[in-house]
Amino acid sequence: MIHPTAIISKKAKLADDIQVGPYTVIADNVTVDKGCKIGAHCVIEGNVTIGKSCEIFTGAVIGSRPQDLKYKGEKNFLEIGDNNIIREYCTFNPGTGEEGGTVVGNNNLFMAYSHIAHDCRVGNGCVIANNGTLAGHVTIEDRAVIGGLVAIHQFVRVGILSIIGGCSKVVQDIPPYSTCDGHPARVYGLNLVGLRRNKISKDSMQALHQAFKILFNSGLAIKHAAEKVEKEVPKTKEVLVLVNFIKNSQRGISGSCRLTRIGTDKRMD
Repeated sequence: MIHPTAIISKKAKLADDIQVGPYTVIADNVTVDKGCKIGAHCVIEGNVTIGKSCEIFTGAVIGSRPQDLKYKGEKNFLEIGDNNIIREYCTFNPGTGEEGGTVVGNNNLFMAYSHIAHDCRVGNGCVIANNGTLAGHVTIEDRAVIGGLVAIHQFVRVGILSIIGGCSKVVQDIPPYSTCDGHPARVYGLNLVGLRRNKISKDSMQALHQAFKILFNSGLAIKHAAEKVEKEVPKTKEVLVLVNFIKNSQRGISGSCRLTRIGTDKRMD
């Protein structure tokens, strides 16, 4: 199952059933779990752990030195969970600083040329489309969808079940459950398709709609709008997640495009 042209360190720890394509290099300190398929011309190096049943396509570079001038060779790591698909020529970097790490969850799809920079956190069930680029210290929460050619600034958080349109420039946090797009990215409304696919209840969707109307169409500063949401909107699980996300934002929340449909979205019917 390992092509004879592959170069694999004797210090690497590979499960017995993995597949490795031609001319792939697997260096010291790499651990690859059961059921993984690694294509041709890949490079996996550094302190990298790859979980079960991942598929890595041609030319991916996993675990190479972080692209950060502050990095001086400290011990770092990259951890990738189970059932991830990493398409052609993706690049994943480990963390910076002593014991710094990049952590990727389970069941994610990284399309061709995606870049996951140092110290990032990617949750579960996310999709990052072609040429999606995460700068350092970015957090992508569960089931978020990042469109093609999207660039995300350092330390930005992208909330659960949000979706960002292609070619967007993301410089502030993307709220959970939102649809965002633009240069810079702005909130257009709820990610109704994602909410329905994930079987979020109609009551909670209506509460989120009310919350979004206050947050992004009331003219209030986001801090005061979040306080108003806490007082006036039913406290469903999803609303609490949204409010907590806003309260803990460090870079600020992406603003609204102030489209009328944030306040009068007929798709809620």
